Amino acid sequence: MIICSVNKIAKMYGGNSIFEDISFEIKEKERVGLVGRNGSGKTTLIRLLAGEETPDAGQIHWKKGAAIGYLTQIPDHNNSTTTKDVLRSAFSPLLQMEEKMKKLEAEMGMETNTNKLQNLIGEYGNLQDQYANNGGYEIESNIEKIVHGLNIQLLIDQPFSRLSGGEKTKVGLGLMLLKQPDLLLLDEPTNHLDLMAVEWLGNFLREYSGTVLVISHDRYFLDEVVNKVIDLEDGEVTTYHTNFTGFVKEKEEKLLREFQAYEEQQKKIKKMKEAIKRLRDWANRANPPNADLHRRARNMERALERMEKLNRPILNRKKMNLEMETSDRSGNDVIMLKDVSKCFDDKLLFESVNMHITYQNRAAIIGENGTGKSTLLKLILQQLYPDKGEVRIGSNVKIGYLSQSIFSSIEDETVIETFRDVVKVTEGEARRILARFMFYGYTVFQKVSQLSGGERMRLRLAQLMYQDINLLILDEPTNHLDIESREVLEEALEDFKGSLLTVSHDRYFLNKLFGKIYWIEAGKIHCFEGNYTWAKEKMTKLREDAVQLRMEKKKEISSQQKEPIKNKRTDNENMEKDLVTLEERITELDKKLLEVEDLELLQQLYKKKEDLEQEWEELCD
Repeated sequence: MIICSVNKIAKMYGGNSIFEDISFEIKEKERVGLVGRNGSGKTTLIRLLAGEETPDAGQIHWKKGAAIGYLTQIPDHNNSTTTKDVLRSAFSPLLQMEEKMKKLEAEMGMETNTNKLQNLIGEYGNLQDQYANNGGYEIESNIEKIVHGLNIQLLIDQPFSRLSGGEKTKVGLGLMLLKQPDLLLLDEPTNHLDLMAVEWLGNFLREYSGTVLVISHDRYFLDEVVNKVIDLEDGEVTTYHTNFTGFVKEKEEKLLREFQAYEEQQKKIKKMKEAIKRLRDWANRANPPNADLHRRARNMERALERMEKLNRPILNRKKMNLEMETSDRSGNDVIMLKDVSKCFDDKLLFESVNMHITYQNRAAIIGENGTGKSTLLKLILQQLYPDKGEVRIGSNVKIGYLSQSIFSSIEDETVIETFRDVVKVTEGEARRILARFMFYGYTVFQKVSQLSGGERMRLRLAQLMYQDINLLILDEPTNHLDIESREVLEEALEDFKGSLLTVSHDRYFLNKLFGKIYWIEAGKIHCFEGNYTWAKEKMTKLREDAVQLRMEKKKEISSQQKEPIKNKRTDNENMEKDLVTLEERITELDKKLLEVEDLELLQQLYKKKEDLEQEWEELCD
């Protein structure tokens, strides 16, 4: 069944057409990936689907009664509302039922009238059934699952209003997942998540009971989640019923077919034009001019005019032109960390960290948010200093750094001014270089503060390409880049002759370029010689071994604790047997004392009884 139908919609901004005459359908249970270059209109389209905006032409129809979840629909919360309260608001109807049940419980406890009590019990029973059937008793466990999966445990008791933008986005994502709308619309949901949370989200969405439409530049994530791709390009959409890898292959094949059809048509048009020219030439040579040949030429010309001309497919679109220039090589030892520890606010981030990166190594640091990845980079850049241990940079190492908060302090400078602050070239040369990074014409005079995240990334990459560096340190370099720009960056880094160190949650990027992984977990760092997939397998094995070791240790301690209990139990059982035996012997002596008349024998038996009674009392004590 169709949950959303888009029929010939169009949208314009500031007189510029974003797209027009777009039509497609989304069916229930589908996992749809919406892809396209930055600026192609993906966010505009998803906002139209969410009902946040209305199309200038055409119509969008939703299935009657379908609930739509879109991340920006998070309501503002006052200062007293915690993150937990925000997440619990996903269950507002159930929470209202819960409050009503509590009131009924109080009323039932005070009611003395039998008839009224019966009515209250009936009402309470019906309400409790509704509450249970709608998952009321699973509220806390559902919240716990989302909190743990998105790794937001530390935010749960904080006021929502005090969270950063990225933290609010993560909580908003959690809220949407808890609401479980029929149609879930996600715009770059992985941007603020660490690698483990991205993998968790992929698994969650695969099992999601509703329909999902997601915008993402994360190629592995798209492959894991989607079974249909809508490609938005040049104001038009094309649908592919496959995952992302299948889409790339099918799109290439489609472009080649279209180009072949275009070339065939161009050959046909050329031949028809030549035939028309020949017919007219022959007709004009005749004396008198041949009207029949002129008519045939005109008919052929009309047929050519009626022909539906194919547009030339764009096989090679404009991309960033990255060529990494390397300065003189560094020494063999590039980065060395020995027994490094770092704390913040008395909280240990990591301890006893050892790292050794040599010339032309390509290493990546990964781990959950908050484990200290960016702090480790700052220690290497000597923006911070370790509490213990030593950080050393090798000889002739020239560092280029790409941070997450690019140009955040720049307000009034233009693109070209910011570029020339670092790269000392003429204005003409600067414009030529910036054009290679897709800053054309007057866009070089745009203020940096007005640039998107992807544009800022491109500008910083342009600066780095023309600096004298042999060590590149990259903090989430693929964030905000579209898929084509990521591919260009990867090609440029492949050709870079120096050393690379990155923090990233892009698994495709990690697997393609990096053969050494430093994995931070629980304050420790583990080094794996291999790509991310290899490191993940090894890390999973380490965790399993650690769990097995803990279980064996627990079993051993439990066994040691049980041994004295067992011994004690054995002693108690023996003592009980002894007491029974003593009681039986004392009873026998009592009988004999009643029967014996000989005084001497009587005294001996009495003495024996006293001894047995004393022994019995000692056992009891």
